[in-house]
Amino acid sequence: MAFANDSRPGSAREVFAAFLKLGLTSFGGPIAHLGYFRDEFVLRRRWIDETGYADIVALCQFLPGPASSQVGFVLGLRRAGGLAGGIAAWLGFTLPSAVILLAFALASGTLSGALATGCLHGLKLVAVVVVAQALFGMARSLTPDIVRAIITASAASIVLLSGNAFGQIAAIGMGAALGSWLCRGNGASQTSYTGKFPITRRAGAFALIVFAALLTLPPLVAAVAHNPELALFDAFYRSGALVFGGGHVVLPLLQAQVVSPGWVSDAAFLNGYGAAQAVPGPLFAFAAYLGALATPMHNAPLGAMIALIGLFLPGLLLVYGALPFWNALRARPLAQSAMRGANAAVVGILAVAFVDPVCTTAILRWYDAVPALAGFLLLVRWKLPPWIVVVLLAATGAATSLLLGTAVK
Repeated sequence: MAFANDSRPGSAREVFAAFLKLGLTSFGGPIAHLGYFRDEFVLRRRWIDETGYADIVALCQFLPGPASSQVGFVLGLRRAGGLAGGIAAWLGFTLPSAVILLAFALASGTLSGALATGCLHGLKLVAVVVVAQALFGMARSLTPDIVRAIITASAASIVLLSGNAFGQIAAIGMGAALGSWLCRGNGASQTSYTGKFPITRRAGAFALIVFAALLTLPPLVAAVAHNPELALFDAFYRSGALVFGGGHVVLPLLQAQVVSPGWVSDAAFLNGYGAAQAVPGPLFAFAAYLGALATPMHNAPLGAMIALIGLFLPGLLLVYGALPFWNALRARPLAQSAMRGANAAVVGILAVAFVDPVCTTAILRWYDAVPALAGFLLLVRWKLPPWIVVVLLAATGAATSLLLGTAVK
């Protein structure tokens, strides 16, 4: 994965600061987060080029876990030259939402009223703007010919027909297969590829072994020891290890783990889910809220930390374990052709997600399209920083809700 213009080595502190800013301003869910990452690290900071970024997204779409957090982890690891950078990226991006949701659990509050729901609706419009910008830029660079445009359309069709997260995996697999056949020699040569990650194969294999051990051993130990901390970790770890497709897909798994045994009431679960929609950062941070309320725990901060680590850890272990093998595979000409097709498929997947759920949950009335279009022009035409667009659209949503006397949900 080659850097575009900034090949200087970074530091974990630099990575943490960059992702903390995004953790405070990135609203809209995993697809929107990928747009924020692209704007910040491909276009502005130039830590990585467009093709390299799409490669990371394709890899993370293949693996279970929170795709946007995995992409951020990989970007941080690559920038700072080691695991400390990946951890710094994850902490910076996750801490703001986790702290807010922990406080929400301690206060047992709820979000209500026209002002709060209007502001939330404005933040959903931000997601429309950011994802539209990302699609516009990625389509231009990753689908420059008719072959890859057809792959993009085919991937979108597969996702639409499947209706589940496994369709995303099938779409990327289809794109890679067609790319290896039809995209040979398309695009710039990558034979001088130097974007290697600072992970040995031994370290990668060890991470995969740890992933498997944590998936199999804690249930056995918890059944004998009856340890509440271990039981909580196991519940969230298994949920994180089995989910494809991002935060919304993990919700039924979490509900089964914490509501069915009576750890968290159904009403509290739904209240927390509403709060998670209103905060920036990954939806997986919802685990902090659930861990704080879980009845096996008598220490809310400790429960939040255990649940948070348990839910994120499997996805991070998997991507860390896969990277050194991905390095060797991606350097081969046939794999490069396959990745051209896979990258085109990623554009199709993002296009479907842009329509549903991004647009369908944000543009509820005809006049919602007006601030969304304005935000897109501010971001693309006038190059305003994303955080300014966030503030403007959130204020617009709140003002519209108050003026019309409605609480947009």
